[in-house]
Amino acid sequence: MIYQSDALSVARLDGDFAELRFDLAGESVNKFNQATVVDLTAALDALEAEQGLRGLLVTSGKPVFIVGADITEFTELFGAGADDIAGFTGANNANFNRLQALPFPSVVAINGYAMGGGLEVCLACDFRVMASAAKVGLPETKLGILPGWGGTARLPRIIGVDEAVTWITTGAEQRADAALKAGAVDAVVEAEALRDAALQMLGDAADGSLDYAERRAAKESPLPMNDTEAMMAFFTMKAMVGQQAGKNYPAPMKVVEVIEEARGMGLEDALAVEARGFAELATTPQAAALVGIFLGDQYLSKQARGWEKQADRKIGRAAVLGAGIMGGGIAYQSAYKGIPIKMKDIAQEGLDLGLSEAGKLLSKRVARGRMTPEKMGEVLSSIDPMLSYEGFDQVDIVVEAVVENPKVKHAVLAETEKQITDDTILASNTSTISISYLAEALARPQNFCGMHFFNPVHAMPLVEVIRGEKSSDAAIARTVAYANRMGKKPVVVKDCPGFLVNRVLFPYFDGFSKLLRDGADFQAVDKVMEKWGWPMGPAYLTDVVGIDTGVHAAGVMAEGFPDRMKLDFKTATEVMFENDRLGQKNGKGFYDYIPDKRGKPKKTPSDTAYELIAPVCGERREFERDDIIARMMLPMATELARCLEENIVGSAAEADMALVYGIGFPPFRGGVFRWLDTVGLPWLAEQSEKFADLGKGYELTEGMKAKLAAGETYY
Repeated sequence: MIYQSDALSVARLDGDFAELRFDLAGESVNKFNQATVVDLTAALDALEAEQGLRGLLVTSGKPVFIVGADITEFTELFGAGADDIAGFTGANNANFNRLQALPFPSVVAINGYAMGGGLEVCLACDFRVMASAAKVGLPETKLGILPGWGGTARLPRIIGVDEAVTWITTGAEQRADAALKAGAVDAVVEAEALRDAALQMLGDAADGSLDYAERRAAKESPLPMNDTEAMMAFFTMKAMVGQQAGKNYPAPMKVVEVIEEARGMGLEDALAVEARGFAELATTPQAAALVGIFLGDQYLSKQARGWEKQADRKIGRAAVLGAGIMGGGIAYQSAYKGIPIKMKDIAQEGLDLGLSEAGKLLSKRVARGRMTPEKMGEVLSSIDPMLSYEGFDQVDIVVEAVVENPKVKHAVLAETEKQITDDTILASNTSTISISYLAEALARPQNFCGMHFFNPVHAMPLVEVIRGEKSSDAAIARTVAYANRMGKKPVVVKDCPGFLVNRVLFPYFDGFSKLLRDGADFQAVDKVMEKWGWPMGPAYLTDVVGIDTGVHAAGVMAEGFPDRMKLDFKTATEVMFENDRLGQKNGKGFYDYIPDKRGKPKKTPSDTAYELIAPVCGERREFERDDIIARMMLPMATELARCLEENIVGSAAEADMALVYGIGFPPFRGGVFRWLDTVGLPWLAEQSEKFADLGKGYELTEGMKAKLAAGETYY
């Protein structure tokens, strides 16, 4: 053994080769934490001192190669200065430069995933062999940063500027066939042949059959572009990346700027440009927010796995009651993820609609090459449409997704309970009705909970799993396990009007209603909130959700929290509802919706809408952008704080992720609580005082006041 540590080892092989093997002790995957970086430095010292070596094989002792840097260590960077950040990137850059400059060739065998720093160490090697099922990529822009260990310098010099910019700015995973076609790897083989193929290539390089010196020269030289080519290429790239990324996500554009600035430089200078770009991005609020999202997602998954481990039996078969758009979406998602499902309705028309919904979604996958027609047939055949309860005594969970009416749900749930075993879980996909109230119709309320999907089911990641007063841990555990198997992001919340997401969404809508009452133009409000980062403004969102749905839910919320959600004026949304303007579902709401050439509804300003709401709106006037944002966001923030203080949700991270995954809260802001930490509670207190006349929803909670007084933050 040439070198051994907890992170990696270097061993001598036959033929005067050495093997550098990454195998981080106590972890299921390899990652570049600070200890690994230090150990790699020591391993390179040992390699350089070893006599008579002809080549180096780089491998992983894990099922994956290296998943990248240890993101948990990133959070320390955001408050650090440029010097500390440079130290973070500098040590491993020195390692990779030394690896590239070894006096003998190197070949890396890529298995599983080589992401971020995992791919960057591969780029420093002379040759790359990849397992056919492996994936590579540089996902750093998804964290608001850019590759900091040579990715922006080496990748363009290996696969060309256009391809490298696409890889890095999108942060997408690349399959083996795509990596081979781009020239990022030199060979693709089946996993069982990976080591032998890499050793064969290493032997060829050591014998002089493969020229590794030429490859090193290319990586160390300026990009082969003249000024005219560069000007045209980078102008086009900036236009394309700027349009796709937008102004709220600076990392992709910074990638293009870094590569352009370094195009005429050698490797060392290019790495210096990259380091400056990395440091600049690492100190932005977007990076802190997006890394927070990544860590929040990991925390969410950990919580869900914890619940799943408590499940006393697996979910092997499911059923859904109600075969409309929502029921069909649930059936599709369950079947697509390999869980056979019965889909029951009281009418054949409903079943036809549900099957049609599932068929449309599957057909799209086939059309995009993501599924074979044979697989589509298998998935569809695992959806069992029925008008009776036949076989319900053999399912593990039943999701009720009938009309949002308490009496109807009571009747359906009570009837269904008689058709299932004493051990089957019954869950309601309600968006507003109390789970404890619905449980009153049941003989076994301990087996009942909420399972609130968001529309459209196939696209929205979040599932709220709602614990009623009598819901057992077993019911929650099995329901979370089912959501996990469906590929969803479950968040366990306590029962209350609107649960978590709708409870905090409707104060946001109330802020919108008060703005219109006071003379704001709903299109202007939409534009401000969309520029702030929401995928759609409140008027557009109301139309998409459905104005009838919104009015019904607003009534539930007003009854549940009359002190802050019962409005003393008629809203513009209510006027829309009274005039049968229901939003996208019937082509008219705050906007008109006219089908475009593809048949998709296109949002169009509506004079009729303005005429109808005029009697309930004040005289039109302009509002300051910051005032619109504060009036919209303050009620949402205070209500979410109440939910945390009342233990409706378990943590700030779960609350933030629920809003990101459930209603599209801007990821680059990291969630409401991370946004509050960014703007500061003193600012929030100022806004609360400024808009105190708008009602209790604008008052800071007791918990917020305590944090403000103590100078504390949510994270």
